[in-house]
Amino acid sequence: MKIALAQLNPIVGDLHGNSQLVLEAAQAAAEAGAELLICSELILSGYPPKDLLLREGFVNACDAKVRELASQLPSELGVLIGHPGLMGLPGKRFANAASLLHEGKVQATIHKTLLPNYDVFDEHRYFRAARNVEPMLFKGRRLGVHICEDAWWGSESTYYHEEPQLYPDPIQRLVDQGVDFLINLSASPFEKQKPNMREELVHKHVKKHNLPFLFVNQVGGNDDLVFDGRSFAMNKQGQTVAALCPFESCIEYIDIDNLGDEPVRLERQYEQELLDALVVGLRDYMHKSGFTDCVLGLSGGIDSALAAYIAAKALGPKHVHGILMPSRYSSDHSVDDALKLAEAIGIDHETIPIDAVHNAYEGLSIISDDLAGEAGGLADQNLQARIRGAIVMLRSNRHGWIALATGNKSELAIGYCTIYGDMAGGFAVLCDLFKEDVYGLSRYINETCEKREVIPDNIITKPPSAELAPDQFDQDTLPPYPVLDAILTGLIEQEKSFSALCEEFPAETVQWVINRLDRNEFKRRQMPPGIKLSQRAFGSGRRMPIVARYPQT
Repeated sequence: MKIALAQLNPIVGDLHGNSQLVLEAAQAAAEAGAELLICSELILSGYPPKDLLLREGFVNACDAKVRELASQLPSELGVLIGHPGLMGLPGKRFANAASLLHEGKVQATIHKTLLPNYDVFDEHRYFRAARNVEPMLFKGRRLGVHICEDAWWGSESTYYHEEPQLYPDPIQRLVDQGVDFLINLSASPFEKQKPNMREELVHKHVKKHNLPFLFVNQVGGNDDLVFDGRSFAMNKQGQTVAALCPFESCIEYIDIDNLGDEPVRLERQYEQELLDALVVGLRDYMHKSGFTDCVLGLSGGIDSALAAYIAAKALGPKHVHGILMPSRYSSDHSVDDALKLAEAIGIDHETIPIDAVHNAYEGLSIISDDLAGEAGGLADQNLQARIRGAIVMLRSNRHGWIALATGNKSELAIGYCTIYGDMAGGFAVLCDLFKEDVYGLSRYINETCEKREVIPDNIITKPPSAELAPDQFDQDTLPPYPVLDAILTGLIEQEKSFSALCEEFPAETVQWVINRLDRNEFKRRQMPPGIKLSQRAFGSGRRMPIVARYPQT
């Protein structure tokens, strides 16, 4: 049996557009002689649909679109699609469903059993878990169709392994009913190291049950999540024999009866994975939101340089507009570095000095006392950042361009950023990228991607500075970034205690970082959305109280 694996890039809520994606893939699969097409979890609604699911009529519209799509597909081709569904359920509860469409009808529907309720996932808020698990029958085969999390039973990254009696293994239940092979429809977001985790997970199922396994994942960006695709087929010996391109919409064909024994391995560098996720996440956020162009401030620093490069790769250089906004404290080399960067990546750029506006504020009698005697002090520094933010937003409003905030995760964690200043914008490109990764990615771009000095070497090697006060450098007030990032990784992504971190770092440094992290939750609550790259990104996956008193010990 020839099967097509289709990793597609849906837009949340676009039922017509998403059904067209499936229809086009089905037509291509039928022309290629495939008998079955497999699409991803909730492909019809796009993932994650969030509270659209609660809007009156939405799930009914999804059910109607499933039936309509079934009537439009090539009749000889079976198509597996994921969708929200009310079909067959009592009352108003609905399911995360997958349906087999064939010969103009919905032939069978199964529901997701395990509903994730951790990190960015909140499926208990919406869905009813399946009460039973059954194979789908298709052309004499018993298909072991299940949905995303159903394959993660037993993984220590979930809570199911703690109470297996309450959450029976869906795959084991399918195998016990004699399925011929296993099919997982997923919408599994990208995060660092996760592609390897998925493959290892599937490998365990294959080795345990001695059955082939087909994994089909969504691709593209939706809000803060980006999906890497990486769909694959694994033979019953546990070899990955087909692998779809990461971060790209594509279709791959396999013969389930002749999967072969030639393993396929996509070896990709850590930096390339991050860069692809950032580029796809920004591109899809903008295009799916209706934006064509972006604008950002170019400071001559590493963060705005990397953000500008990512934007140019995502949108094309002609759609990126940089503004250099030097102040009385800006160094000549920062202006030169920003100009070199803009010219190297070929983006539109303009220089607007902010001293005239800064002087005007100082001359206003109603606020002059607030700035008197504190040139370069905190209020004055933040004022400069806000002047720049206002200029960027003015240009954004005037032309309908989205403004990009360029702060990184290290700065956002400790509040080394200004609300309504450098935090202003519609999207925060680097908000889940620690400073050390910003440097590593910039070096990788020059040395590997471009093989030339696109990001000026001086930007990478000079000491980082906000240049908002005389002779100001980040490391005058912050721990060295390698230390800061390591402590923040322990606190945010590993939930380590104060005492555990003190075994690796000076206690006073750990306490300083903890205090800054906790104190600045209010700032992060006001940051623009950005791209999730780690297990614990700021935003929907990390829900900390703003007002709290809990001393770390």
